[in-house]
Amino acid sequence: MSKPTETLDRARAEWDRHWSRVEAAANYLAHPPAAQVGQTPKEVVWTKNKAKLYRYHSENRRHAVPLLLVYAMINRPYIMDLTPGNSLVEFLLGEGYDVFLLDWGVPGPEDEELGFDHYVLDYIARATKQVLKVSGAEEFSIIGYCMGGSMSVMYAALHPEAPLRNLVLMATPVDFSQAGLFTNWLNPEHFDVDRLVDTLGNVPAHMIDTGSKLLKPLQNYVGPYVTLYDRLHDERFVEGWQVMNTWVNDGIPFTGAAYRQWIKDLYQQNKLVAGTFELRGRQVDLQNIRCPILNVVAEQDHIALPCQSEPLREHVGSQDFDLLPVKAGHVGLVAGRGAREKFFPRLDAWLSVRSN
Repeated sequence: MSKPTETLDRARAEWDRHWSRVEAAANYLAHPPAAQVGQTPKEVVWTKNKAKLYRYHSENRRHAVPLLLVYAMINRPYIMDLTPGNSLVEFLLGEGYDVFLLDWGVPGPEDEELGFDHYVLDYIARATKQVLKVSGAEEFSIIGYCMGGSMSVMYAALHPEAPLRNLVLMATPVDFSQAGLFTNWLNPEHFDVDRLVDTLGNVPAHMIDTGSKLLKPLQNYVGPYVTLYDRLHDERFVEGWQVMNTWVNDGIPFTGAAYRQWIKDLYQQNKLVAGTFELRGRQVDLQNIRCPILNVVAEQDHIALPCQSEPLREHVGSQDFDLLPVKAGHVGLVAGRGAREKFFPRLDAWLSVRSN
């Protein structure tokens, strides 16, 4: 076969592959698949305002200490129960835990005055009592993720008398002195949080999402779609991409009062580790936390940097403290392809011996 003919055949094959991807992209845009998320069966066992406390169904509860999962207020908590086979909740149920999840719901304009005072002292505190009541247990453990971990730290510090058996923190910022680009962006000389909250009330979800995505703009705004285009022929990949894309774009407004505290008291003044952070006039003293702690750090996290999580050991009163570094990003920690193999078993190994 002559070289010109070979070149022509290769060009035709490449065109066919390219055209196949174009057709697949057009079909995807015209008929995007519906993402099925948060499918593990559960029931509502308690409510307060917009918040709901779920208990997941299980016939395999082997551990005496139930788990309460607490996630951030500004994202949907189904990231911890994304899809079958890619679900922290599903894994924990399979290992015999009694699993509860606190869903904050979606705040409206009438909720703009809700701050961490309310979410920690009213919502989390009451949810823990319901966990004990519903489960019939004498102790409970908390798994706090992202901002939910920060709030769990606040709760534990303010309730040293609570029967908190274990505290697991995942990608949890506590030291805000070195927060990467956020340190510069949120500098009080350039960022007037009071003016923003006074103008908007609740901070819109898309504004929070934009701030996070701008940490890695090319990767966040272009990368996912380039990868999708290249792999549109892979139905399994497309399904997973759609599920994650659904969650990424399913944000929740940040209540004005809590946002004001999050930025002013923590990012701008670093009060949590300084020991000057207060909720309803009560000092949040991290030395009051004496239960076993597993501090899980996502080594590739660009949202809650490892240097924001690792210093916790220096400030708490716990004698049983373990730092668990995991090679993953902020979301990949619980929803990445390797989460079930690289992280979940290590979480169970630590938790199981402390849950009976």
